[in-house]
Amino acid sequence: MPITRARRGPRGQGGAAHVFLIPWWLGLVLVTAVPLLASLYLAFTDYNILSSPEFNGLANFRRMFEDGYFWAAVRVTLVYVLISIPLQLGFALLLALILDRGLRGLAFYRSAFYLPSLLGSSVAVAILWRQVFGDNGLIDRALSGFGLELGSWLQNPSLSLSTLIVLNVWTFGSPMVIFLAGLRQIPEELYEAARVDGAGVVRQFTAVTIPLLTPIIFFNLILQTIGAFQSFTQAHVVSGGTGGPANSTLFYTLYIYQQGFTNFDMGYASALAWVLMAAIAVVTAVHFVLSKYWVFYGDD
Repeated sequence: MPITRARRGPRGQGGAAHVFLIPWWLGLVLVTAVPLLASLYLAFTDYNILSSPEFNGLANFRRMFEDGYFWAAVRVTLVYVLISIPLQLGFALLLALILDRGLRGLAFYRSAFYLPSLLGSSVAVAILWRQVFGDNGLIDRALSGFGLELGSWLQNPSLSLSTLIVLNVWTFGSPMVIFLAGLRQIPEELYEAARVDGAGVVRQFTAVTIPLLTPIIFFNLILQTIGAFQSFTQAHVVSGGTGGPANSTLFYTLYIYQQGFTNFDMGYASALAWVLMAAIAVVTAVHFVLSKYWVFYGDD
């Protein structure tokens, strides 16, 4: 009898586990899988919400090649990703190195620096950013004291995207905390050996810190790149949903929103969304392929 009960125990626990997994499975199917498959179907249709979708083959994808707004959104998004991600990760690593020196109140600084990552994509912070960089805003007033009259950065096509890049760099907290955790895992003996060999601070950083931190750098690079491609709230709030001025803040996700919920062209919006997903998948795959040339793990 005791043996029978012991065998039944795991089975009973497994059944209970499946019961508790039901909400997750329902969420996966109803919230993720079904909408995903529906958008894939709509990508090949002409659908304006008010009428039934009509299959049009590859017309939505061919339309992109002739769509000037599509290429403008691609250009703005690529510039945003290529500039903001290196700056953000570089700034996060710099602060992680400073905090790793053993400052007093480390827990406070870590929490304070992490806070922007929680708020950076919120509507409230985007509105605050609009006030800071808007006409007669904080930045405009500060520069006026030095005789620089730039006016509203958000109404200047050559400066508007820069404000969103600065906002993304400001949300350095999440990668900084991960960098700090990685720095704490580097054995102090390696630095002592480097100092014995006559290596200075710069040499220790390039020969010890960076090689051992490359897996963390790679992890942060993947996460932040995917997040940057999906950025939406900041551009929508700052530009009022227009992507202006002169399409300078027309993020790709904002253009999808405009097509789907402003023009009610759900078919074209779905096609745009799938192109974005494919682009993110390709960029991520390229990162993984190239990682074998610069990411070093403990067993390498």
